[in-house]
Amino acid sequence: MKILTGNDLKSGAVTWWDGVQWSLHVEDAVDVGDHADTILAREEAARRVNAAYAIDAVRDADGGVRPAHIKDRIRALGPTVRPDLTLKPADADAREWVI
Repeated sequence: MKILTGNDLKSGAVTWWDGVQWSLHVEDAVDVGDHADTILAREEAARRVNAAYAIDAVRDADGGVRPAHIKDRIRALGPTVRPDLTLKPADADAREWVI
């Protein structure tokens, strides 16, 4: 499974391609298959995202999307030094999700 990630051009926030637009939540990411390069070229030309790239991802036990590499899991969740500032502050399993 391939998903797209990048940074919002205005805020710098980590974003994920949901099939129509960019979302702050990795759970919204869709499998782009072989279309990654086409989507990336179009979105960067439209100046909606910065430094976007395709990554490998897997479906977790609940059917959600989980980046395959630790770097992108950390990007998806948010700061690791302050779990209360992550995108999943109330999720008791957030630490397990990253590692």
